[in-house]
Amino acid sequence: MSDQNTAPRAVNGTSRGYILVMLTLVYVVNYLDRNILNQLLPAIKTEFHLSDGDLGFLSGFVFAILYATLGVPLAWFADRANRRNVIAVSMMLFAAMTAVSAYAANFVQLVFARIGTGIGEAGTSPSVNSIISDLYEPKERAGALSFYATGLNVGLLLAFFGGGWVEHRYGWRNAFLAAGIPGLVLAFLFIFTVPEPKRGLVENIADTGETPHLGQTIVYLLSQRSFVFIALGTAMAAFGGYAGNVFVPSMYDRIFHLDSETRGFLVGGLFGVVGGVGTYFSGVLADRLGKRDVRWNMWVILVIIFSALPFFPLYFLSNNLYVSILCSLVPTMNGAAYLAPSYAMIQSLVPLRMRAQAAAILLFTLNIIGFGSGPWLVGIESDLLKPVFGVDSIRWAMLSTAITWLIAAWCFWMASRALPGELARNNQKVETVEVGA
Repeated sequence: MSDQNTAPRAVNGTSRGYILVMLTLVYVVNYLDRNILNQLLPAIKTEFHLSDGDLGFLSGFVFAILYATLGVPLAWFADRANRRNVIAVSMMLFAAMTAVSAYAANFVQLVFARIGTGIGEAGTSPSVNSIISDLYEPKERAGALSFYATGLNVGLLLAFFGGGWVEHRYGWRNAFLAAGIPGLVLAFLFIFTVPEPKRGLVENIADTGETPHLGQTIVYLLSQRSFVFIALGTAMAAFGGYAGNVFVPSMYDRIFHLDSETRGFLVGGLFGVVGGVGTYFSGVLADRLGKRDVRWNMWVILVIIFSALPFFPLYFLSNNLYVSILCSLVPTMNGAAYLAPSYAMIQSLVPLRMRAQAAAILLFTLNIIGFGSGPWLVGIESDLLKPVFGVDSIRWAMLSTAITWLIAAWCFWMASRALPGELARNNQKVETVEVGA
């Protein structure tokens, strides 16, 4: 393990700071293109005559099923290939398919366009996580990943605020077009200015070039109790988080009758600015406290979850807009704060040529359970509750996600118990492990 003072801070003359910023911008356009749909759902629901279940299926399951499943084979390829190129080509695809969504004439065509977006986005996150782990040592990795993870919040800000502005003036179809353009521009800039770093660069780990088969990776990860519980914890946290991304804008539309521009400004500010603060500082805090005890990487998430839950009832059920907004601040700040510590620990648990696959398998679990099921099941629940609660059904459906956050907290607690021993064993053999042995 290299000392921080001697760790390389540039790749072929390009600073790692610049590379991190470019990787973060990839995440920005990823989340812009992924979430622009959520801002536009009220207009799409009206034009195509859809139910809440349809909206949840379109915004969650349709995207997540291919995003999650294709992420694993693409990560297997990325562990063997030039990750920079994988990211750039994937970005071109998802940006183009976002723009194509503007021309959907019906629900089915929009479904297929979103499938294309999911296929493209599947190739980015595993490769990005692997590259960041080659640039930043374990003791500073959560902080770097938290900076990267704020791209999520910036993307949400652009999707809701920018998307609301464009929708209000030019319609929902032009909002899709506007969302697709930045990704296409960034893809070309990325491929010509970002170098591919050597694997294991900052840790001075020998790269044997041997990459495990997917089955070997799965067996290895399942043998790590901490990985299993981190994966389940992120999935349950994502269940509530993604449901909120999809239905909070619709809630403010139905309950408080906010127009698209005002709604975009409000939700963009909450998810983009307030959420970004929590996303970034969770990783910084995990890095700082984790130096004392590695379990703090999980305990930070526990503190975050339990500080947010008391605000849920008034956030979702208050009839006063200002009370709802005020009570949304802590849950929104903490909504994606579990990501950076989780990604950092996963990358530290596996060998070099397994890192992209490990990230993909984590994302597979997170997206199938959280992204795929969360919005869809919450939408179905809202439809089922509508005869009893009327327009308020979406509020009660959203409140029920507190249960999944409690399950997530238990999973992260269990992960904290196994993490020290498994990290110690892996660190002892990291320089000599034979991949696939």
